[in-house]
Amino acid sequence: MIEKIKNHKILQIITHLRECLQGKETAIILSLISIFSRGHLLIEDFPGLGKTSLAIALSKVLNLSFGRIQCTNDLLPTDITGLSVYNKNSGEFEFKPGPLLNNIVLVDEINRATPKTQSALLEAMAEEQVTVDGKTYKLPKPFFVIATQNPIEIYGTFPLPESQLDRFMMKISIGYPPKEAEKEILQQGSSREKLYKLNAIMDKDEIIRFQEEIRQTYLSDKIIDWILDFINLTRQDSRILLGLSTRAGIAITYTAKTYARFRGRDYVIPEDVKEMIPFVVPHRIILKENFMSKEEVISSILKNIPTPP
Repeated sequence: MIEKIKNHKILQIITHLRECLQGKETAIILSLISIFSRGHLLIEDFPGLGKTSLAIALSKVLNLSFGRIQCTNDLLPTDITGLSVYNKNSGEFEFKPGPLLNNIVLVDEINRATPKTQSALLEAMAEEQVTVDGKTYKLPKPFFVIATQNPIEIYGTFPLPESQLDRFMMKISIGYPPKEAEKEILQQGSSREKLYKLNAIMDKDEIIRFQEEIRQTYLSDKIIDWILDFINLTRQDSRILLGLSTRAGIAITYTAKTYARFRGRDYVIPEDVKEMIPFVVPHRIILKENFMSKEEVISSILKNIPTPP
């Protein structure tokens, strides 16, 4: 994927991050696509593959504040949003912000949080605000959630409801690094200290400007109709119990626009859409039976729709 990136600034960020995140190029690129698409990212993978390192590294190179939430089944909504504390000197309640009020928030093992806490996170992701004691606080911009979950753990977990899964623009896995990259990691040891020394390559204002430029990327009516045909077929397919929502269509268009800009274009081509669909769509659909994987079903639907010229 990296060989297709032409935007100088994005290439600079990726090159900088590769020094500390060996073998994670694809995860870096997809994370950046989520950030610049103004979406949130769900990483489903096994422990010890660098999910936390990725979040910290992104916050450093983008010069953004970072907060971490370690989810447990006794985690309360106020533990993540913050709470009002009485100040005896002033005689008034003061709001003490929680970790959610940062630019990049790592929500580790999100499926260990109770539904009540998950709903507080849902408000933050959907509305970019938190409500504490009846008062609403806006979250900083840009705001980006990286949530993680282990795909094989069941005990003590609360599966994310479909409405919350739909809030994540993309779902990815980091995977095990190639042998040579893993060998280098074992030789050099942990690179966590290097992460905190990474130089910033962009700042908040640059990120917001680039996000605005991305929204202006040209998307032809033919490609929009093609995306709509795909969405409608997921709703009609006999193998699918729950098809794609309108929000899913928005996620497809936003990520395709971002990917087009990463590739040095101010317009979207069908290839941009096709390359984003495997990361934007599967977690949003539910199959009636598991004779085929979600990816296989999606691929078969795409083959039945003529690709626009």
